[in-house]
Amino acid sequence: MAITTLDATTFQVGLLVAVQSAAFLVIGLPAGAWCDRMRRRPVLITSDLVRAAVLLTVPAAALFDRLTLPHLYAVAITLGVATVFFDVSHQSYLPALVGREHLVDGNGKLEASRTVAHAAGPAAGGYLVQWLGAPLALAADALTYLWSVGWLARIRTREPAPDPARRAPLRTEIAEGVRFVFRQRVLRAIALSGATGVLFGSVAQAVTLIFLVRDIGLSAGRVGLLMTIGSAGAVGGALLTTRLSRRLGTGRSLIGFQVVVFASRLLLPLTGPGWRQVFFVVANTIVAAFVVAYNIVQVSYRQTICPDHLLGRMNATMRFIMWGMIPVGGVLGGVLGTAVGARNALWISGAGIGLSILWLVFSPLGPAAWHGAELEQPGALGQGADADQAEHVPVGRVPVDGVGLGEAVAVPAEQSEHGAGVPGQRDQVDIAAGGADRLAGGGGVLVDGGQEAGVAQGGDETVDTDAGHELVEDGVGGENPS
Repeated sequence: MAITTLDATTFQVGLLVAVQSAAFLVIGLPAGAWCDRMRRRPVLITSDLVRAAVLLTVPAAALFDRLTLPHLYAVAITLGVATVFFDVSHQSYLPALVGREHLVDGNGKLEASRTVAHAAGPAAGGYLVQWLGAPLALAADALTYLWSVGWLARIRTREPAPDPARRAPLRTEIAEGVRFVFRQRVLRAIALSGATGVLFGSVAQAVTLIFLVRDIGLSAGRVGLLMTIGSAGAVGGALLTTRLSRRLGTGRSLIGFQVVVFASRLLLPLTGPGWRQVFFVVANTIVAAFVVAYNIVQVSYRQTICPDHLLGRMNATMRFIMWGMIPVGGVLGGVLGTAVGARNALWISGAGIGLSILWLVFSPLGPAAWHGAELEQPGALGQGADADQAEHVPVGRVPVDGVGLGEAVAVPAEQSEHGAGVPGQRDQVDIAAGGADRLAGGGGVLVDGGQEAGVAQGGDETVDTDAGHELVEDGVGGENPS
């Protein structure tokens, strides 16, 4: 809309995207603490209602010829803030719905629905802008948030209220979440590996389009086709992760998936005219699949070992660390592309992503992978576990800060919302549908149809399945993502 209706400049469009994506860096850490003080479902519903309401102001203003760029900036900021609260809460809500022993399967289903939505969203947004015009397309986008609210309202799981006795000053609560992440050696390794991957993945993002269009000489349509093909890989990764992770174990899954992403990234600079475009397609598809698989496993692990009252702050801290590298990587990509060329910048990006594996190898995940420890049923801490339990509960053959990756500790039914988690699986389908049915939400028509402006709505992480654009919040190979 900024382009088609207000004739915004390139700088103004970039600023519009930046103000929405910057929300997590500005309020991400306090939002995690605030979300830990509240039940998650009301936060999810309120966030969707706010996003629907603020989006509807845009077509209303356009109808009366009162739409301005400052108005769009205000909308983008509000959308970004609401998205921060939605993302932190929804990632922290799943353990209460399905039980910690079903987290890998639950995250896999959510990721499958999200990747389908992300693949369809930009195209749907583009066609809506073409058929209805940008204002009405935004109205349709707003309705997708209301559709999500309807699905979230169907969840019947009773979430226990946070304990007011645990409440402390905001700064103290934020520090508690940061300390939890950095004192847990595996979480610290995942966070630093993700930050490294996001940094060098953002380098690739900054130069990939230039590489394809200017160096290879591909048309815009051809570029779009090549980038779209990887979506199938993302869906496949989501569907196969549960089976793979059970067979390999957490340590081997995380390190192995990263190695596959690293090797596939090295195919990107080999892309050239004619038949050599197949390198891009193969790399794109494999990277999309294993990025998704990696994130399902590591998010499930995070949710498993983190006590309930810290879930929001832990997730917010992890995203803050990883997403903070996005602007740095973008600038570095621009500098490298100018200095050594786009193809060489892609080589550097691939090598840098290889460095992200070292954080995992030289953490307790390395011995776990070497010994073949498996996480058939994660050693859950159960509902209401505290930080001391999180650090000292022994689980399995290979201890990881007191939380092992081998044989699981049985979790009493009363420690989980559902025991075996069967009722929660129904609610999991509801929350997944709430994300998957907001297809136009990924269209980003604030900027223009087909160009995403921020986070694909309802997603745990953002996965742009373009090779070089796998921006997944939880960072494997440069992914921004959940």
